[in-house]
Amino acid sequence: MKLHPMWQDYPDLAKQLTTTLHLMEDVVKLKNKKVESAVLDMIHAGGKLLRPAYQLLFAQFGPEQDEKKATALAASIEMLHTATLIHDDIVDDSELRRGLPTIRSTFGNDTAVYAGDYLFICCFKLLSDYSTSLRSLQLNSRSMEKILDGELGQMDDRYKLDQTVEEYLENISGKTAELFALSCSVGAFESGNSERFAKKAGMIGQNIGIAFQIMDDLLDYDAASDTLGKPVLEDVRQGVYSLPLIYAINQDNEELQHLLEKKNQLTAEDALAVQRLVHQLGGTTYAQQLASDYTDQALKDIRKLPDNYFNTKETLERLTRQILLRTN
Repeated sequence: MKLHPMWQDYPDLAKQLTTTLHLMEDVVKLKNKKVESAVLDMIHAGGKLLRPAYQLLFAQFGPEQDEKKATALAASIEMLHTATLIHDDIVDDSELRRGLPTIRSTFGNDTAVYAGDYLFICCFKLLSDYSTSLRSLQLNSRSMEKILDGELGQMDDRYKLDQTVEEYLENISGKTAELFALSCSVGAFESGNSERFAKKAGMIGQNIGIAFQIMDDLLDYDAASDTLGKPVLEDVRQGVYSLPLIYAINQDNEELQHLLEKKNQLTAEDALAVQRLVHQLGGTTYAQQLASDYTDQALKDIRKLPDNYFNTKETLERLTRQILLRTN
């Protein structure tokens, strides 16, 4: 079991994340061993584990330090995240996830739905076993509702050439940022902090999650020509327009409009033309600045957090800066 290389710079957190992965592995017990193996492969496929990491870090601010509990809640967060990815792959007809065949491509959509549902159950099982109140269960259920709203919003906006930046931000606030917000708020609340502090933690997570998704969008458009095809071509073919493209569309360029009117008939050559136009029309520059703005707000709020024995503020600031500077 290997963690993403980024955690080599955070040895204490790396130990906790390794324990988190072991716990997830122990919880996943299916009669269908092939599907169980596929779920475990996905869990160990090299995801960055940012959401459980933020949960573990915010747990350090509380007066009730219970590492076993914090690890279990971190595992529940990552299982929730993995469940949403499995269901995303079904909706998107994805063949690969993190370089491995998706569960839907190997076993079919029916089995993938059940696998995702099973991980939802695992998430709530861990929450019910380790949470000290119903508050975290309420937060999780509300977060799942917001995640679904974001997914449905993105679906409604497919092929929408007049989509606004505000609509995009609303969609990713649910689809991506909500899990970051949940991670931070649950970590803070379940370690004995007040609901007010947990809410502030959630707001930090929300801004981090928005910056993270914008950076994902940017990485797609900054990819080299030989690797561009998958992220941009497939998303644009499916009518999923991310921030750099939305900004470029709003510049009312006829060549770009003509390309997008091809919808799912877009070729790899067309995708390269879309990439070129997005850069020329300032889409990537705008997205970079907006990601920086959300990151700066998160960093500003992190600096207002209390000092503690673990130097958690410094770790949070360092980790959050990495999100903006990452290249993969």
